[in-house]
Amino acid sequence: MQLNRPRKRFGQHFLEPAWIDKVIAAIAPASDEIFLEIGPGRGALTRPLVARAKWVLACEIDRDLVSGLLHAAMSKLTVFQGDFLDVSPARLSAELSATGVNGGGVRVVGNLPYNVASPILFRLVDLFATGLPFIDATVMLQREVADRLTAGSGTRDYGVLSVLIGHAASVERLFVLPAGAFRPPPKVQSALVRLRFHAPQPLPEAPAVFAALVQAIFTRRRKTLANALGAFHLSAACPPALALAEAGLDGRRRPETLSIAELVALADIFARSCAIVSL
Repeated sequence: MQLNRPRKRFGQHFLEPAWIDKVIAAIAPASDEIFLEIGPGRGALTRPLVARAKWVLACEIDRDLVSGLLHAAMSKLTVFQGDFLDVSPARLSAELSATGVNGGGVRVVGNLPYNVASPILFRLVDLFATGLPFIDATVMLQREVADRLTAGSGTRDYGVLSVLIGHAASVERLFVLPAGAFRPPPKVQSALVRLRFHAPQPLPEAPAVFAALVQAIFTRRRKTLANALGAFHLSAACPPALALAEAGLDGRRRPETLSIAELVALADIFARSCAIVSL
């Protein structure tokens, strides 16, 4: 069994020992905390987490790596095989309950594969919305994704990820990791970021309309807001000009200049006044 061979189809890049202590220090696990680790791999972070935390629940897609972690027989560790993107809230709740550790919140950690990092972030937000008690998530991902996560309105990197994740979590970039921090080294730099989950602020009247609006206008971010709204399929009963006027927004602005609060307000107008033909 070649547990040390990274598998390209899973996007595996394993953290080098020299960087493990720095990442663990940033996570700062405490003895009364429960962790959910996404993609533990060979256990580079799992072992020090188990040594410091109350319990670690690890979700790993690679069956061979699951076998290796189970063979290591670490105490205070539960490992289950599966694709985190497919894991239901019910299964996660059941896996947490099966550890025998009840009560309190759950902290998330992970070295996320570059090709699915954004979907995993959205999945975490969705799982939090179902009631799973996530406190925060400290994850490694591509630096470009970290730039988009932490971007403010009016900047080049501000877009769908900034808005939809930033609407439900505060995001902090902790530090940058060079390509050499991993084996095999990726072609890009990485970053360690922390998300702290909270209820959506402000709360949209129709979350699906808000998400669809954000997706639509940022696919045409170089257009004016009035023109970008053409991608949002609406009935003639509520043309973009009318919605923009009601929201007090200048249609000549670019999508990336709008704050999250302004986007929610605009989505609420469409949700109240417009019949959505298709999203």
